[in-house]
Amino acid sequence: MNELEIILTEINPVDFFGYHNVNLDTIKSFYPKLKIIARDNKIKAYGEIDMLNDFDKKIKFISKNLINKNFLNSDDIERFLMSDSYIESNKMTDKKTFILHGVKGKVIKTKTPNQLKLLNSINKNDVIFAIGPAGTGKTYTSIAMAVNALKEKKVNKIILTRPAVEAGENLGFLPGDLKEKLDPYMQPLYDALRNMIPSEKLKKFIEKEIIQIAPLAFMRGRTLDNAFVILDEAQNTSHSQMKMFLTRMGANTKFIITGDPGQIDLPKKIVSGLKEALTILDSTNGIDIIYLDEKDVLRNKIVKKIINAYKSIENQN
Repeated sequence: MNELEIILTEINPVDFFGYHNVNLDTIKSFYPKLKIIARDNKIKAYGEIDMLNDFDKKIKFISKNLINKNFLNSDDIERFLMSDSYIESNKMTDKKTFILHGVKGKVIKTKTPNQLKLLNSINKNDVIFAIGPAGTGKTYTSIAMAVNALKEKKVNKIILTRPAVEAGENLGFLPGDLKEKLDPYMQPLYDALRNMIPSEKLKKFIEKEIIQIAPLAFMRGRTLDNAFVILDEAQNTSHSQMKMFLTRMGANTKFIITGDPGQIDLPKKIVSGLKEALTILDSTNGIDIIYLDEKDVLRNKIVKKIINAYKSIENQN
């Protein structure tokens, strides 16, 4: 049986193994075919050479991240272990991943290789589709890039929109003014903005329509110039809605379309405009499609398991 010994030299073994060895247990669960023994600042592993090599690279990568961040929880450990792109992750310097400073100086940056791909694609392309399940950071990253573009005066306004399927899209039967009607459906967008722009400044931006949050139906007939536009929950658009939205694009404008084809709330007879667009625009120059998956989920680790469970059912249908 092959043996590997790793000595933790620049980090506290207690920080690496976690409270009550929670991090170590997570690592062991990902390598059931390896016999792993940890004592003091040493980790010994026994098993097949290929698996030991993979184990060695990932343990060293986790150690390097612990040195940089001073703390890693079991969710961080799991994300590193699940990623097939940890070598690529290792190249993710703070400069490359940084987007902007948010409220109270909070550093907002990409946290996974696919989020970094999305950032780079937004910098290079005019139309980007960000596709992935809930919690992968596709909308949050896109909004952060929009706020950064506004701060750097690359655009004059930000427009955030989504189809209000739950409200029947026209919203006419709901009480109150437009903002009151929209708020329940736009709340995730507001939540992201509040992390990036101080509340008073955000309020002024919305009052002056520098930041506009509106249902997709209100895009009809408009030409959107000098704007950073994000269509969220695009899986719930119809053919005509998606076509209408994409043809609103004016000069010096960037379009980001986010969605999850696995979460369609449309009536069964209506084809998702997102699914259709992904098929017909796949090879169009200037349009890029970035896929995110369960490895990018930064919510509670149980969310990854839920996504995988549903994916297995959806693949059977």
